[in-house]
Amino acid sequence: MNEHRRQFLVLAASATTFAALPLSLRAADKMKIGIIGSGNVGSALGAVWVTAGHEVMFSSRHLEHDQSLAAKLGAGALAGTPRVAAAFGDVLLFSVPYRALPDLGKDLANELQGKVVIDACNPFPSRDGEIADWAREKGAGLASAELLPGARIVRAFNAIGAASMGSAHREPGRLGMPIAGDDAQAIEIASDLIREIGYEPVLIGGLAMGKHLVPGTPLAGEHSAEEIRRIAAELM
Repeated sequence: MNEHRRQFLVLAASATTFAALPLSLRAADKMKIGIIGSGNVGSALGAVWVTAGHEVMFSSRHLEHDQSLAAKLGAGALAGTPRVAAAFGDVLLFSVPYRALPDLGKDLANELQGKVVIDACNPFPSRDGEIADWAREKGAGLASAELLPGARIVRAFNAIGAASMGSAHREPGRLGMPIAGDDAQAIEIASDLIREIGYEPVLIGGLAMGKHLVPGTPLAGEHSAEEIRRIAAELM
């Protein structure tokens, strides 16, 4: 049995402890979600979570844009700086250009400690430069964990278009969402939020498997949950 498969089985087994977690830590409850990066992906996902009844704070380098977005979405939607959003959220979504992660990891170091972070960032060498080359060589999941120390990272939403993310809730469960993570509780919390977006989360393994969750890999694009399981099995 190789290391990826062994880690996957351990995570799958430990996830069964989720039913015993305190209700305050379960994503079935309404949560506070901080969006770090409110571009196409962040705004699409955040809008669905607002509709689902969560409190969502949008943040980016452009506070006026975030304030306008929050006003448009109405009750439950807020705007703030990345630091304020990181402190606000029980769960954080990072959806920024990969080159922004080193500075965010340093600037938000205190706020990130122990937080569940859904990592939707992708390293593109043509856009992000040398750090993207490094992240692709290391594997995007492990690289994000190094850049955001203390965060409980679940890699997801990495290779499907933003427009699809915003409309998947109309046909819940039709498509799967491959995810990778090392923290069983964080995986369960993120999985509930992913289901609210409209996808069936499929754990493909630990963060080391996050190298497969980037555009251009076999897991990129739209697949059913069963197709994702089949493709992931071939990658192990």
